Amino acid sequence: MAKPGLTVSAKIRESTRYYPYFKDCVGAIDGTHIHAMVPADDAPSYRNRKGYTSQNVLAACNFDLEFIYVLSGWEGTAHDSKVLSDALTRSKSKLPVPEGKYYLVDCGFANRRNFLAPFRGTRYHLQDFRGEGCDPSNQNELFNLRHASLRNVIERIFGIFKSRFLIFKSAPPFPFKVQAELVLACAGLHNFLRRECRSNEFPPEEYSDEETNIGHEENNYQENGDTGTLQSQQRDYANNWRDTIAANMWAEATGTGSMP
Repeated sequence: MAKPGLTVSAKIRESTRYYPYFKDCVGAIDGTHIHAMVPADDAPSYRNRKGYTSQNVLAACNFDLEFIYVLSGWEGTAHDSKVLSDALTRSKSKLPVPEGKYYLVDCGFANRRNFLAPFRGTRYHLQDFRGEGCDPSNQNELFNLRHASLRNVIERIFGIFKSRFLIFKSAPPFPFKVQAELVLACAGLHNFLRRECRSNEFPPEEYSDEETNIGHEENNYQENGDTGTLQSQQRDYANNWRDTIAANMWAEATGTGSMP
């Protein structure tokens, strides 16, 4: 896996849309479903919302379309936030989060320190801002537009990954442990090809929130040890942090007359 960068990504540094607002962002995180073959008794736990059995795979990537982290093997019914909690608490193969850095996430995850989510109840998807008269009308919408545009890298890497490794078009005919390990092996191979070949000859597929698991669905999962006063303080801190970014972004955009 690639290591999360400690310097500002060129994609962010070279764009006034993203810099300095996202200067400490190292990548994006999301979950995706990979077809899985499991024993009949286990099938209900692995049957996702689209009706097929799958493993829920959590991945983090950088802005150079390389995987930073992949956690495979979770049941298709598992909530993304639950898988993220596992990734953060594992004794081995723990999700790397450098000090002072963070990842972009969608509304399937809680907005908190190290994981910046968009505003709920506000336009978010890129297609919502296309067309005449669809420009952001307030700071929350402008934040969501730029957040979605930057976070789109995780959807692109999922599309490239599934186009490149066609074995995941259906359930691989192996024991489930091997199926989970195959995802990790192919993620590593993807990184190798990305670094050595620098070619995306396999175009990314169209990706939707249905495919990436949760999308704008409300997050009701509570992580262990993150309840009560501590949870409230963390939520308030993260929301104030996001509000500050959005306010600065809006002030800059409206002050110079540049949109978005």
